[in-house]
Amino acid sequence: MAIIEANGVRKAYAGRTVVDGVSFTVDEGEIFGILGPNGAGKTTTVECVGGLRAPDAGTVRVAGLDPVADRERVTRLLGAQLQESELQPKLTVAEALELYSAFYPDPADWRQLAERLGLHTKYGTRFAQLSGGQKQRLSIALALVGNPRVVILDELTTGLDPRARRDTWELIEDVRAGGVTVLLVTHFMEEAQHLCDRIAVIDRGKVVALDTPSGLIGRANGSTVISFTPSRPLTGTELAALPGAVSVAHEDDRIVISGSDETVNAVISLLARHGITAHRLRVSEATLDDAFLDLTERTEQTEQTKQTERTERVA
Repeated sequence: MAIIEANGVRKAYAGRTVVDGVSFTVDEGEIFGILGPNGAGKTTTVECVGGLRAPDAGTVRVAGLDPVADRERVTRLLGAQLQESELQPKLTVAEALELYSAFYPDPADWRQLAERLGLHTKYGTRFAQLSGGQKQRLSIALALVGNPRVVILDELTTGLDPRARRDTWELIEDVRAGGVTVLLVTHFMEEAQHLCDRIAVIDRGKVVALDTPSGLIGRANGSTVISFTPSRPLTGTELAALPGAVSVAHEDDRIVISGSDETVNAVISLLARHGITAHRLRVSEATLDDAFLDLTERTEQTEQTKQTERTERVA
């Protein structure tokens, strides 16, 4: 059952369209990721979901409620950790957590949250004296302290060291296990691949792909990468003609081929026919990073083609 529904959401600033007809649904209990280049419209989209901005067109519903018209009711069931947020500089960590927990009828134990996020040694520290990573962890704790049904996490682990990032991932998985739906905006591909059940890729204000992480990877051109150093040279013509080959690159003495499982078999057959030994042969699957680059490059190429066609029509 969908707990978040966005349908044809549009938002413009000073005549410039930032979100252009975005639609998606998020099922209850799901970790749903939003990926996209800088300026793609990710943060504006989730701010519309959270009721911080009213869309110019389209609709948003959270548990059937309009986040703008039903702001008070939505606030009770939705927590948010924003990309940039500030507290009163002299407020201490303990004071902030205690204050925010007082806003809710059934808050979480803020001391347990603080300990899980490594803030228990900073109770008396003022907000202005916290490091960037500590401010980020406090923001996450404040988003969760109200025991929300839905939580928006915008750039969840920016500023955190690798250990703290992994600990935060475990916390989010625990939160989801407790029935909380997570809407996650991130630019860390490893984070999205590790945490998300489904991902919407937003580019230039539009959803250009929506699938599971493995589904997005499977869409990438050259989802399998073969690399090796041949015992003697192979011609570029032979390599380019391999079935399923998307690209062939030479990195010093190594050959790197992006293709498919069919390409792997064809490479092995080619080497056998010529009696060539493949030294340090490696076969690896494409990553979400590869899929993301492929999807956004395709969008850019499509936009460039449209722009060229418009220019030609005017000419």
